Amino acid sequence: MKQDWFLTEEERGNPHTRITAWTDGNAVRPLIDGKEYFAELYAAIERMERGDLLLFTDWRGDASQRVSKNGPSIGSVLCAAAERGVRVKGLIWRSHWNALQFSAAENRRFARKIEAAGGECLRDMRVRVGGSHHQKLVVLRHPGRPSLDRAYVGGIDLCHGRRDTPAHEGDPQAVEITPKYGKRPPWHDVQLELRGPVVGQVEATFRERWEDPSALSRNPLHWFQGKVEDENLDPDRLPPQQPDPAPAGELSVQLLRTYPYRRGGYPFAPDGEFSVARGYGKAVRRAQRLIYLEDQYLWSPKVASCFADALREHPEVHLVAVVPRHPDRPGTFGSMPQLYGRSRALAMLREAGGDRLHVFSPENAAGTPIYVHAKVCVVDDTWVTTGSDNVSLRSWTHDSELTCAILDPSGTYPRALRERLCREHLELDELPEGPIEEIFDASAKALQAWHDSGRIGPRPPGRLLPYRPPRVPRRTATWARVVYNTIHDPDGRPRGLRRAGAF
Repeated sequence: MKQDWFLTEEERGNPHTRITAWTDGNAVRPLIDGKEYFAELYAAIERMERGDLLLFTDWRGDASQRVSKNGPSIGSVLCAAAERGVRVKGLIWRSHWNALQFSAAENRRFARKIEAAGGECLRDMRVRVGGSHHQKLVVLRHPGRPSLDRAYVGGIDLCHGRRDTPAHEGDPQAVEITPKYGKRPPWHDVQLELRGPVVGQVEATFRERWEDPSALSRNPLHWFQGKVEDENLDPDRLPPQQPDPAPAGELSVQLLRTYPYRRGGYPFAPDGEFSVARGYGKAVRRAQRLIYLEDQYLWSPKVASCFADALREHPEVHLVAVVPRHPDRPGTFGSMPQLYGRSRALAMLREAGGDRLHVFSPENAAGTPIYVHAKVCVVDDTWVTTGSDNVSLRSWTHDSELTCAILDPSGTYPRALRERLCREHLELDELPEGPIEEIFDASAKALQAWHDSGRIGPRPPGRLLPYRPPRVPRRTATWARVVYNTIHDPDGRPRGLRRAGAF
């Protein structure tokens, strides 16, 4: 069964990596929304002692982000660990300029704070032009106490805006996105706690990047700035990797990754790695009944085609998707290319599946849209992924990504995760009987009717509304297509794969 759903080592297409096809005997616990994740991460780091090893990668870091309402900041937590002798090693994306609505300044401050406390945090710009390191992982290893070893993988960055609750009133330390989400944007996300042999695989993913001997950036201005600021450009050697932790559960986990093709390459993926795309393609082809998807983007016909093929080839399959109502980027130039990409993907899916495509966007009790940052896919309550990757060509080919594909012989874990997410969106303690697409459709129609009536009477339970993509005028689409393909959703595949239309 595992070979039917998981990629084999050959199918991964990257013989240069040290990670294995998959590991068995793992325990996986989903942490839904940022409040739960930050509390768990804080408690786990506080248990670490001198000689333990803490590894992390991130897209953005805000040292001042609190781990609880009145608790310390994540920067203080990491610094305190380093000061008591924990070996803290981080890789954070160097980032593009803040003027382009990125986080170069924040990531610089985050890295410097950790370095000042005795840890190491490298600003890593070993990416394609216009690309990013988007992986979000934390590994905690405890020599002599392996029962405490664990890893965290998912979509939640160590930064402002992420520590929201299931009520989705927004993180008090808000991040600035389009004003359509209010001053404290509600934020829905998922992270995984992993225990068992898979922890060693996540650690190996970190080590491959850390041990890459190439310069942290090819930009001479970055090199000059680093020299002037005495930036750490030469990482210390990591201690030898400990044996994988003992089995802790019954789940099989496969790490799927994206590394783009770039000149000079990565020593652990010289031709790139596109196992995220390949893993989805293999699993989605097996769908017989339900594909449940939560995604920040849901862009790109090149990517959506695997879902469209499943809808065409299997007339019983329904695709249920939960996406954000609005792009996160403000302004016409920021939002219209994203809407162009999504409209094309949804048109393809609608043509393939008709009324078997069900797309929704959530809002909180005040009617403020909830930004969906989660990256979850569940196929037939059998195969499930959670990670940093979005359904977009950028995530599947251009940026670095990491996701966990999980199989459970009993089917319990995938179903439990999907049902927990559904209960949050429906505001129910228990799900009613019946197909989830019908339950979602009925709930969303009732809430939409309440809005259309002028909000007369009690608000119906549930947070979902039918997603209706705004129309992109033809004149706007002319320039939005160019911006979308070059900036928002570029292609990181080598020429041969592009020509073949393959991943």
